[in-house]
Amino acid sequence: MTTTTIQSPAHQALTRLVTGLRNALSKLSQEPVGMFGFLFLALLAVIAILAPLIAPYSPTAQNLGQALLPPSAAHWAGTDEFGRDILSRLIYGTRITFQTVLAVSFIVGPLGLVIGIVAGYIGGRTDAVLMRITDIVLSFPSLVLALAFAAALGAGLGTAIIAISLTGWPAIARLARAETLVVRNTDYVAAARLYGSSPLRLLALYIAPMCIPSVVVRLTLNMAGIILTAAALGFLGLGAQPPAPEWGAMISSGRRFMLDNWWVAVMPGIAILLTSLAFNLAGDALRDILDPRHARS
Repeated sequence: MTTTTIQSPAHQALTRLVTGLRNALSKLSQEPVGMFGFLFLALLAVIAILAPLIAPYSPTAQNLGQALLPPSAAHWAGTDEFGRDILSRLIYGTRITFQTVLAVSFIVGPLGLVIGIVAGYIGGRTDAVLMRITDIVLSFPSLVLALAFAAALGAGLGTAIIAISLTGWPAIARLARAETLVVRNTDYVAAARLYGSSPLRLLALYIAPMCIPSVVVRLTLNMAGIILTAAALGFLGLGAQPPAPEWGAMISSGRRFMLDNWWVAVMPGIAILLTSLAFNLAGDALRDILDPRHARS
């Protein structure tokens, strides 16, 4: 005589989550380059969280007697024109970078997803209006449009996040719309419609979950662009304001010393390069994991 153990819905959901994570880690182990990207981003996240414990000096404390010192054992990345330790400022700047990337992603992702699935599911005039608005925003270079919004809203980290978000949602909306056009004709959506599911229920429970993986991948790949746009705004003085250790602003202040004191501008430039590269590598690996159609043969 056999007995059947009935698991609770919560236990079943936890089991599926653990299984999914195990499968994702197994696939990620086959992507060494992508693994490097994820590990580097994890290291940056730890640095951002533990910045007060890791940074050897205060990021804002000035010491004019030690201005423009080259990299040494005391200051691994040198000092800037005010005698501030560049490595400490880079460590604290990681916080600003992650704050910008996460804030923009949390705004752009849901906004683009909602606009895309509504346009793709309803179709007709709604689709035409929403997509024409999307096309208008896409017709402008994203950096130029972000500069215009940031200049209109005023300088600051918050306005930079809003400006980047206002230019970043159209690509997500077009992707979500394309996925919705495919998903809305599937059998399980037709069955749910026959059982009387409302349009809102169909969008929330049947269509949106199928679009989320593609949106997450696109957001991950876009994070490098977000970092570069934020750095450009900081370089032009429209991002985080001094004395905040924002990497783009650090390059802007260090460009005057490029010939004689190269480390002032080069060190934050290397930080931007490595972080953007890590996001691109992680995005490529995540695409291969979530969508086998793009996996390398």
